Amino acid sequence: MENYIIEMLNITKEFPGIKANDNITLNLKKGEVHALLGENGAGKSTLMSVLFGLYQPEKGEIRKNGEVVKVNNPNDANALGIGMVHQHFKLVEIFTVLENIILGVEPNKMGFLQKQEAREKVVELSERYGLKINPDAVIEDISVGMQQRVEILKMLYRDNEILIFDEPTAVLTPQEITELLKIMREFANEGKSILFITHKLNEIMEAADRCTVLRKGKYIGTVNVKESNKEELSKMMVGRDVNFKVDKEDAKPKDVVLSVKNMTVPSKHHKNNAVKNVSLDVRAGEIVCLAGIEGNGQSEFVYALTGLEKMIGGSITLSGKDITNASVRERSVAGLSHIPEDRHKHGLVLEYSLEQNMVLQRYWQPEFQKNGFIKFDAVREYSEKLIDQYDVRSGQGPITTVRSMSGGNQQKAIISREIDKDHDLLIAVQPTRGLDVGAIEYIHKQLVARRDAGKGVLLVSLELDEVMNVSDRILVMYEGEIVGELDPKKSTVQELGLYMSGAKRNTKKEIDNAG
Repeated sequence: MENYIIEMLNITKEFPGIKANDNITLNLKKGEVHALLGENGAGKSTLMSVLFGLYQPEKGEIRKNGEVVKVNNPNDANALGIGMVHQHFKLVEIFTVLENIILGVEPNKMGFLQKQEAREKVVELSERYGLKINPDAVIEDISVGMQQRVEILKMLYRDNEILIFDEPTAVLTPQEITELLKIMREFANEGKSILFITHKLNEIMEAADRCTVLRKGKYIGTVNVKESNKEELSKMMVGRDVNFKVDKEDAKPKDVVLSVKNMTVPSKHHKNNAVKNVSLDVRAGEIVCLAGIEGNGQSEFVYALTGLEKMIGGSITLSGKDITNASVRERSVAGLSHIPEDRHKHGLVLEYSLEQNMVLQRYWQPEFQKNGFIKFDAVREYSEKLIDQYDVRSGQGPITTVRSMSGGNQQKAIISREIDKDHDLLIAVQPTRGLDVGAIEYIHKQLVARRDAGKGVLLVSLELDEVMNVSDRILVMYEGEIVGELDPKKSTVQELGLYMSGAKRNTKKEIDNAG
């Protein structure tokens, strides 16, 4: 009989209105990378939260090395050598990197904190695994990729041998993803056992030994990755064949919808400006992609466009109207829709219901209110229509609290709201982050449909496949400047990578001529 380090046997976990895990069995071997694959809301994070002690199952048992164990809370999990990097990081933003890593297991002598001893261990671990960090940096000042390193070092500092990664690459750049997958393989070679939740089939093919697939809370099967392929895995995941190529005709650009002239935006992290004198146009009937490695000014550019941050120079015109100094609501009413990069910070009110979030930018319109009173029936009907149309899954439909939904379904809720709103320009920042292949296929179709309906689409993405497949024009941003304009039909991923890393750039004259 096979020896497993962890066995989750017949696990059932229910929430109001939904059976998140329905009699699931999962076995993890020592020293393997085991991927857990499934659509948004398939029950992957719930299952791992049961293993980590965040939830208690209604039925089933957990065994470690063949012995039944009870995991009542994360402290029990840590005592058993189980660690978890959550999809939305569990870090204290005003603490330093070192303070976050040792939080809860602070070394002390006679009640006095031994920070130097902890620092030496953290620095040694970070160097051994190539997870370079500054122990004294404050969490709110470092990039998302760095924050993830902190989460990984938290597990290593506690000497965990079973490492759970929940969507670890959803917020990383392509370079950081390659680095992380390499580190995961290193962990496995050292005898650590990895459980790896992901939607990304390329990563499973590259890093995993075995893959277990869940669909709608049920166990579908476990396969050896070397004996499988992307097509088989995607069919197991969504129950049908998925088209990985974006079908679209050539763009037929019309009038300019968005015109940005000489935009300059200050940086919050250093003395240089984050966006330096950037000009660009987006026309009706085209998808323009702003590509670049994270931290090169794309976020600040979008914040300034949408009114979330102030510019210190330049102008913005939307459909012929100057919106340089307009408020967020004024920009929205003028015809701007925005799928934000950070869904929790800028996209949703987590304690509100799904139906309230669906009308966040429209509740004052006559369709949804009369004499200052909200028409609740109209809100319910509208949100049910979007839930159905975009397959937004939740335990209690429109009255579900958004915080309780899976990350992918939170994203689908935002996308449905923003695409359905009457707009001339759709700004989509990382629109498929955290979505499964079936949902990605659908979202890409929606972006192309907006384009074909004569709308302008500005896509900001770190996913190179998405950049090459969905865009009609690619503008590359490096250190706050547009350094190149590429035609995806005539360019390669390698060429795009050279521009993104700053190794290659066009002159301003070449870019102006191309545009």
